[in-house]
Amino acid sequence: MPLIPDIDAFEERAAVMEYDGGLSRSEAENRAAQAQGFRDADHFRQVLADYIVTGRLGGDDDRSR
Repeated sequence: MPLIPDIDAFEERAAVMEYDGGLSRSEAENRAAQAQGFRDADHFRQVLADYIVTGRLGGDDDRSR
């Protein structure tokens, strides 16, 4: 089953971890992406960008990228 990026949850979780948790923005974004099952923030953004361009989610397991 493909991973489905939830940008609202990603942004909110990253902000909370950055401001309340004292993490750097980069680390907070990586952890927010991992909470949704992505490897890191770059993977999250790539899946989201692919969806925007193609209108469909990736294969059975986007984690293999």
